[in-house]
Amino acid sequence: MLKYHLDALNVLSTPVWVVAPDTETLLFSNTQAQKLAAGRSLREMRSGFFSAVAQITLSMYLPCLQNHEDVVEIWSICPSGEECMISCRAVLRELETVGEVLIFEGISGGAAAAALKASHPSAYRPRKHGFYARFFYTTSAPMLLIDPVRDGLIVEANLAALRFYGYDHEEMCKMHTWEINTMGRNVLPVMSEIANLPGGHKPLNFIHQLADGSMRHVQTYAGPIEIYGERLMLCIIHDITEQKRLEQELEYAAHRDALTGLLNRRQFYHLTEHVLPTVLDFCVMLVDADHFKHINDQFGHQCGDEVLIELARTLEANSRRGDYVFRWGGEEFLLLLPHTNLDTALDVAETIRQAVVNIATPGLPGFTVSIGVARHLQNESLDAMFRRVDEALYRAKNNGRNQVLVA
Repeated sequence: MLKYHLDALNVLSTPVWVVAPDTETLLFSNTQAQKLAAGRSLREMRSGFFSAVAQITLSMYLPCLQNHEDVVEIWSICPSGEECMISCRAVLRELETVGEVLIFEGISGGAAAAALKASHPSAYRPRKHGFYARFFYTTSAPMLLIDPVRDGLIVEANLAALRFYGYDHEEMCKMHTWEINTMGRNVLPVMSEIANLPGGHKPLNFIHQLADGSMRHVQTYAGPIEIYGERLMLCIIHDITEQKRLEQELEYAAHRDALTGLLNRRQFYHLTEHVLPTVLDFCVMLVDADHFKHINDQFGHQCGDEVLIELARTLEANSRRGDYVFRWGGEEFLLLLPHTNLDTALDVAETIRQAVVNIATPGLPGFTVSIGVARHLQNESLDAMFRRVDEALYRAKNNGRNQVLVA
C-alpha cells in the first residue's frame, strides 16, 4: 500500500528517498534515486568516501526539522561505476500508514559553483579595517577564508583558527584545505558541492589534523562569500571531539551489555530487522552456564561476574567471523549465525562447549555450559524459533548438562 501511494514520485526527474528516521530503514526510492544509488544501501551512501553529514543517526535531525531548520547531507553515489556525490535536503513528513518519515531530495544548484569556476585566480589581500575585518579577526570561533580556484588555498585565518590548528599566520596561509582535512585532495570536489548548497544548512562533520599531528572531529560551516570583489569560501570551525566521544560512549552503552561488552538483546532485534531479511539460511544458539546459582552462592557474586566475562570472551574467541554474540540475560548468551546450516552450527556449538570445559583461569572455578541449537525454518517467526531453541536448551539441562542438543 505504501509503495502504491509513493509510486507517483517515479515521474520526477529529481531523486527521492523515503526513510524511517528511527530504524533508518529505506522505505522507498523513486526510479531516478535507484539509478543514482546503483545498488548502494542508505548506510553506504551516507558513509561513503565523499559523504559529509551533520549527524550520524537520522533521528538526531528530528528536533531541527520540527523547528523547520534546513538539513542537507552530501552522499556518495555510483551511477556509472565511478564514485561521485550528490547533495540531499531532508524534510519531515507524516505518512498515514507509517508515521513520521524523512524525505531526502537530491538538490543541485550550480550557480554558486559555476561562479567560482568562472572567476579568475584570486588576488585576495587581507585588510585590517572595516566591519568585516573586525568581525573576522575578533570572533572567538576559528574561521578560515579559502580560495577554491587556487586548489583550496587558505588565504586568511583568524587568531582563533591559528590557536586551534597550532600554526603561525605565515604557515597557515601557505597551506591548502586538503592539508588539514583527513580526506586529503578528495575534499576539493566536496567543497565544490558545498558551494552549491543553500545558505543556512546544518554544519557538516569532518576530521582535521592539527600541527602536532593530533586529530580533531570538527563541524564546519562552509559557504561561498564575496569579499572586496573576490569570490571565496568562508569556513567556520567548531571542535566537537568531546561531543563525538560522548556520542560513541552512549552508542556503545545502547548496544552493549555493561558487564561483558557483548551486544545486548536490543541490538539483536535491531539486527534481525535489518540484517536477517537478506539472509536465506541462519541458525541461533542459546548458551547457558551450568549450575551458575551454585557458583554465586559458593564463591560470591563478584566471582560469578568474572565467570560470565570469561564465558563471553570464550564465546567470542570460538565463534566465526560474521557471527554475532549477545548477552541474552543472566547467565544466558545467544549466538546468531548468518548463512549457516544446521550441521555447521552444531560443529560451532561443540567447539564452544569443549572450549568452556578447558577453561583454566586462576581464581575461577571450572564450569560447563549447556547449548540449544536451532535452524530457522522457512516462514517461521522468531518467537516460534526461540520456543524451539529454548526447548532444546531445557532438554540439555535435564539430560545432565554440558551438552549440545538440537531443536
